[in-house]
Amino acid sequence: MDKLLTFPDQSAMVLSIRAKAMLFHDPRSSELLQQVERIARSDATTLIIGETGTGKELIARHIHDQSGRQGPFVAVNCGAFSESLIDAELFGHEAGAFTGATQARAGWFEAADGGTLFLDEIGDLSLALQVKLLRVLQERQVVRLGARRPIPLNVRLVAATNVDLHKAIEAGRFRSDLYYRLGVASVNLPPLSERAGDILPLARHFIGVYSGKLKRGQVTLSARAGAALLSYEWPGNIRELENVIHFALIVCRGDVIEAEDLKLTGISHRRQSAFQPIANDAPPSGEGLPQQLAGLINRMIDADHPDLFDSVEEVLVRTAFNACHRNQVHTARVLGISRNILRTQLKRFGLIGFDGVSASHRELLQ
Repeated sequence: MDKLLTFPDQSAMVLSIRAKAMLFHDPRSSELLQQVERIARSDATTLIIGETGTGKELIARHIHDQSGRQGPFVAVNCGAFSESLIDAELFGHEAGAFTGATQARAGWFEAADGGTLFLDEIGDLSLALQVKLLRVLQERQVVRLGARRPIPLNVRLVAATNVDLHKAIEAGRFRSDLYYRLGVASVNLPPLSERAGDILPLARHFIGVYSGKLKRGQVTLSARAGAALLSYEWPGNIRELENVIHFALIVCRGDVIEAEDLKLTGISHRRQSAFQPIANDAPPSGEGLPQQLAGLINRMIDADHPDLFDSVEEVLVRTAFNACHRNQVHTARVLGISRNILRTQLKRFGLIGFDGVSASHRELLQ
């Protein structure tokens, strides 16, 4: 069974742009989960890099859960507060430290003592606050506003950003020394479009979640609806997929979600015409090939073919790899994926070993 990450009380959460569930079915996601769990066992400060809606906070929570730390998990969005307010909120303050500070208050660092502090949108911190944060990380103690006595801390820091911090450093908006301190262990969270194997399992998860809320029976995806989900670029990532499934359950007429029920409104909807109904007289030309492929997949569905997605994916990768004379760069270009993703797939299907050498080449070397 695929690993599922959700928030502790997902049903009580208000609408947000955050991803509220993650599954690790795609090979790239499985490798990511293994990396995250190895990092979790250490005490290293961690930087999670990924687009909005990819599940950065869920990854941070999983790092905390797997770390064995007994203290709380405290999540803070650095972009949600003004500079003057976040200073007091992060580091705490004493009574009289500023106008309106009628009593002393512990900051988020103190609140997370013994546990994990997650700072989302770390790139939004001002340079002045970056200096203070760097000092806390170096000295493992915090000084409240209006106080002189340092308070020792036992906090693991996990930060996240959806901006390119290298460009922010070049522009003078982010300190390089803080970047290297935060990135002792880095997690690059790919967008949903680059972990296509997670799309349908996540869609089925959200169908289960919202079917219960809407008091629907057992609802499934039609073949064309599933194909449409796989062909979409998902600029809003997991959060957008959740919204699409929620809306589809509201408008679908029966117990099957059809392609027409999916509100795919992003600008990156690609190859939409490839999943139109198949005409009986579809020409054997380049234009008719997607329809013919859809017809083959429909017949496999009707035949209850086991592990359909994995089977189709393996045939595609094997065929392209052989057609490109087992050249990885050429194959990745033909398939429209990165070489790293291709290598993951080639290893998965036994076409190369973990050393990157194909089986046929290994035989020649022996």
